[in-house]
Amino acid sequence: MKKVLIDTDVILDFFFDRKPFSDDSAIILSLCEQGKLQGFITPVIVSNTYYLLRRTAQHGKVIEKLKQLLTITNVLQMNKLVIENALNSKFKDFEDALQHFAAVDYGEIEVIITRNTKDFKNSEIGVMSPDSFVKLINN
Repeated sequence: MKKVLIDTDVILDFFFDRKPFSDDSAIILSLCEQGKLQGFITPVIVSNTYYLLRRTAQHGKVIEKLKQLLTITNVLQMNKLVIENALNSKFKDFEDALQHFAAVDYGEIEVIITRNTKDFKNSEIGVMSPDSFVKLINN
């Protein structure tokens, strides 16, 4: 089973139903729910998702959405080494560096799924857009 890191933008596309991106996000999360894909997120993704969802929904509703997300995904750990690697990396976006090095530290993530592929050009792990990943899975 493929192990993938699902970036914040993909999660937000699903929750905010941002068309046309939400269709691929829904497929990816559905594959996680069905156990056909092992999806991972990070504490930073959870925090950012909470913050952005909270702008449009009450705390209780946002918490319920995050709890549902956690039933179908796993959470990568972030430790001092992950943070130091991110700080010392060539990534221009610190948040993306954190996601990347949490995935590298875990050691089993095969691909990072993000709409922001250009920010992961220094990635040691394969990076795919959600639409490219869905096309790959369907073939």
